[in-house]
Amino acid sequence: MQNHYNLMVREEEREMLPLCAAEGVGVIPWSPLARGGLRAIGTRQRALETDEIGKKLYNATAEADRLVAEKVAENCAPGGVPRAQVALAWLLQQAGSHGADYWPTKPHHLDDAVGGIVDPIEQRRDWDARRPYVPHPIQCESAEDARSGCGAAR
Repeated sequence: MQNHYNLMVREEEREMLPLCAAEGVGVIPWSPLARGGLRAIGTRQRALETDEIGKKLYNATAEADRLVAEKVAENCAPGGVPRAQVALAWLLQQAGSHGADYWPTKPHHLDDAVGGIVDPIEQRRDWDARRPYVPHPIQCESAEDARSGCGAAR
């Protein structure tokens, strides 16, 4: 199953990931770096100015998401590990996650991906990056869903 799952969007932990694990269904999350939000804080803000999909997915929880990104940065500081590498390593260590739908656009992005696989997060790191998390609203999957009121209070 391909789901939206990362340190900022963790709704799948409640029901879908346990169900997939119980049924033997593999999971490959998309947007493992939250459309860049877990890579660099300032870059994310600039990208959201033109990223309509990113606005839809993350604007409602921007403050909590910023706090998550700051916690990831704090966890990187002791060893100077790139934020993207730490976020990918976290994702790959989650029960039920079998990889990530990761599309690197620059050569150093590949280093982050490989580092997330071969250099797992040290156990001494406190994963307090999960603490400021808040649930994200459910988003529509298509224009047809949007016209029918997907995500609206029912």
